[in-house]
Formats: sequence, C-alpha cells, structure tokens
Amino acid sequence: MDEVLIAGGGIGGLASALAVLRAGKRPVVLERAPEQAVVGSGLSLWPNAIRALDALGVGAEVRARAVSDANGGIRDAAGRLLLAADAAALRERFGEPIVVHRAELMAILRDALPDGVLRTGIGVTAADESGRVVTTAGERTAELVVGADGIRSVVRRAVAGEVEPRYAGYAAWRTVVMPSEPVTEFGETWGRGQRFGFAPLADGRVYCFATANAPADAPDGGLAELRQRFADWHAPIPALLAAADPAQILRHDIYDLPALPRFTAGRIALVGDAAHAMTPDLGQGACQALEDAVALGAMLAIDGDLRRYDALRRPRTQRIATRARRLGRAGQLSARPLVALRDAVMRRTPASAQLGAMAPVLNWAPASMM
Repeated sequence: MDEVLIAGGGIGGLASALAVLRAGKRPVVLERAPEQAVVGSGLSLWPNAIRALDALGVGAEVRARAVSDANGGIRDAAGRLLLAADAAALRERFGEPIVVHRAELMAILRDALPDGVLRTGIGVTAADESGRVVTTAGERTAELVVGADGIRSVVRRAVAGEVEPRYAGYAAWRTVVMPSEPVTEFGETWGRGQRFGFAPLADGRVYCFATANAPADAPDGGLAELRQRFADWHAPIPALLAAADPAQILRHDIYDLPALPRFTAGRIALVGDAAHAMTPDLGQGACQALEDAVALGAMLAIDGDLRRYDALRRPRTQRIATRARRLGRAGQLSARPLVALRDAVMRRTPASAQLGAMAPVLNWAPASMM
C-alpha cells in the first residue's frame, strides 16, 4: 500500500501532495468544497517559504507571477515612520520575499499535480491511527493520512482529541483593489487597536488587509465600516478603500491554536493550520504549511518515521506561533500610554535588530532538516 490520503485541498494539502509525489508515493487529496473558490487575498511569502517552493519544484513559476516585497516599514496613522525596514539587507542575508495572489499560488500547486490527485466535493468526516478514513463518499485506508483540513480539523481529533481554537481578540478584513494611482511599496500602519496594510501584486492590483479589536462574532460593517475606521489615515489608505468593491471584502475573526502535544499518531500526520494555526502577524501561516509539506516528503523518502517529522516541525512552528500571537497583541494595543510606549520602542529599534530577530524564522532551508 503506497497511497497517501490528504484531507484538505488548501495550500498545505496541495503542497503535501507534491511532496508525497516526489517521495515516490501516490497522493489523493480530498477537498470538501465542490470547487476551489478564488479567494480575494494576497500572500507574503518569505525566503523560507520560497526555498520550500523550490524544493517542491514550483519556486520559479511562483516567482514569475509575484512581485518583490519592497517593505516600506511600519508607520503610525499620520504616516510617521515607526519602524524602518532595510529591504536590501534582508535580501542579502536571507533572500528576497515576494507577494503573490493566493489564487495564483493555489493554481500553480494544483496544476503541478497529475490529473485525478485532487478530488473535490468529498469531505473527511473521521480518521483513526490505523489509516482508516471515513469520507462522504465511503471508507478507505491509506498508508498515511495527512490532516491538512484547517484550524477546525476533523483529522486532528485522532491525534490530539478535541482542541478548541482561541480567539485572538480582533477581526481581520482582506480585499484586492485596482487603485487609480499605482502603489509600488508595501506598507503597514499601526494605530490604537487597529491596523492597515497593503502590498502591490504583479498585475497592478493591491492587496489590502486591516484588523480591529472586536468581540468574537461581532456584526460585520463591511466596506462602510472600513472607510469609517480609516478615513483620516495617511495616503494611500483612503484611496485604496475608495477603490474597493463591497462584494469583495472578506472578514474573519482571528483564531489560533494552543500548542498541541503532538503532530502525529500512528499513520496520521498534521500539517498547516490543522497542526499550528497562528495569527497572521508574522506572515508565516502559509510559509510554515509549505515547510511542513517539504519536511513530510523528506521523511517519507528517508524512512517514513513520523516521529522525526513531529520532532522537526512541532517545536519550530509552536515557537513561531507564539511570536506571532505576541506581535499581534502589541499591534492591537489600544490604551494611549501603552501605544505611546510601543511606538517609542519601535522608533528606537535599529534595522539590524529586526533582521537578527527574524533569523531563526527565515534561515530555514530543506537541508536543515537532515
């Protein structure tokens, strides 16, 4: 038996399928949705993720459809620089980060798979350590079951029992716009209890994201709420929101996972959000899912020992998730004295210190797993 069944057809699931193929196994990806929707959002892919994509054989194609992430640093709502970013030093030390539309990355991963690997409209409803999986189309047994089915994973129950995601205390909005004036620089702005960011995409559009403190399941005010919240923030934020389509605004409450005691059990391994859903504050969610896929494929190619996968991936991803959550808390501070202190500390932080802090995250490479 050499079939590897992958629950979930997102970035982690598709990347895992590519890694499984490269390890000489036969992947089957089951995706609950009848078709993969085009999600209106962008992705920052840091150098560690680009190395993972290279290991999967699709890095060059992703780079061809992306733009370099020319980070303009972090500003306050009036546009004053809080934290400068040395993009040249980052590229020299770690490699070049890029921004790509999520739909483009998904299409590249999907098109790299042979016909018949991805099977839509089939959901996984249960799994156990023996490799037996119950799906909406019947039961099957696999050599390995990969849980890539997101933060509310069904497969995870067989590994870690019932795990309740944690609300981070804020909501996020995402959209892609075509502005009247070109935007060439990435920017992120921190205010009191809310943030706004933007990044150019390869076709002239701009990916926009925003956050605001809110109770879980708060009413969604849509584009009107965003325009009201950020109307007096610095350019080009009001112009970007003026170009937005209300029907293309995505809003989600932000959740992450507590640290799991293990990522594997028997013939099951977890990847991506099913294993370590994290807040978006470091831009590492998709990056870590890509790393997971490469690590899993490497283990299959060596000896199939999932304990090695767990030992490699769990400590690293949980450290990064903890850092992301802490950064999110700092970004969402709302009390004036704390915001003033945060901003003062950021203004005094040299770019070299930023690079040093990011080194443990960005230095990852496939060779480091061996």
